[in-house]
Amino acid sequence: MNRVVVTGGGGFVGSAIVRRLLARGDRVTVVGRSRYPELIAMGVTCLQGDIADQNLMNQACKNTDLVFHVAAKAGIWGRWQDYVQTNVHGTIACIRSCRKNNVPALVYTSTPSVVFDRHDLEGADERTPYAKKSLCHYAMSKIIAEKLVLQANSATLSTTAIRPHLIWGPGDPHLVPRLLDRGQRKKLKIVGNGANQVDITYIDNVVQAHLLAADNLLGTGSAAGRAFFIGQEKPVVLWEWINGLFAEMGIERVRKRVPFMFAYLAGGLLELMYSGLQRTVEPPMTRFVALQLARSHWFNHGAAEEVLGYQPEISTREGMKRLLRYCRNGVER
Repeated sequence: MNRVVVTGGGGFVGSAIVRRLLARGDRVTVVGRSRYPELIAMGVTCLQGDIADQNLMNQACKNTDLVFHVAAKAGIWGRWQDYVQTNVHGTIACIRSCRKNNVPALVYTSTPSVVFDRHDLEGADERTPYAKKSLCHYAMSKIIAEKLVLQANSATLSTTAIRPHLIWGPGDPHLVPRLLDRGQRKKLKIVGNGANQVDITYIDNVVQAHLLAADNLLGTGSAAGRAFFIGQEKPVVLWEWINGLFAEMGIERVRKRVPFMFAYLAGGLLELMYSGLQRTVEPPMTRFVALQLARSHWFNHGAAEEVLGYQPEISTREGMKRLLRYCRNGVER
């Protein structure tokens, strides 16, 4: 039995990791901004506060064997200082607390967006350099944070980063609900030629990869100091996957198209307008979103397979069955 801390343990990925840890008998402490009665009822210790609070993190990491640093400010719109506070300063506090409390292993939840530099990525591996111009605060702050985590790897603190892409599945509060909402309101258009392929990652596979990474760090340590792309057994054609989901949910398929350059320039103009007006809501289009919707971004998972022993335990087909069951009936399994 390990004593484990999960930052962001009340979120989609964090809570899924917590449930798997509890199932295997670990003792879990969650650090997050809110109270989580459902986790407390399962025997989880919950500490409420800002993960950038060094004292809070020092308290959380006492007598701890392993930390999963999942917490992050996500999204593509907001103030740079807010992303820095959570994603950078929060990561610094986490690393310092691990060192102070002699925690031997730290697994960081990263994102493939750290290498997305506006061009197609097809079968890219971990040798791909960090993006020089990421076009959104989230990606840039995650680049800084991932570098800090990997540079913190040492003889006393083993660190690694997992890069899951487009996480989906039952309980997803972000990707799928947003797609369904926009589809129902007929607010989606195919950007570009509609043939771009992307990696997607079912939630159970994200959890599996994190636990494999943790076991590696506490065992052979061959994953220490490294980042790993993970995903499904193969990429999907983005717009075919979206339209397949819509068909199952009785939503009209997306047929209207917009040229990539039009969407990209419109995104840039809207960014200027929203910034000038200091609007906190996300623009209907940004340059980063236009690129994500039009470009291919899928990755070689060979390193995760070889070093971590990663193979998706839930196939895309089975994951879709479970997702549809959840969307229709609220049943996760």
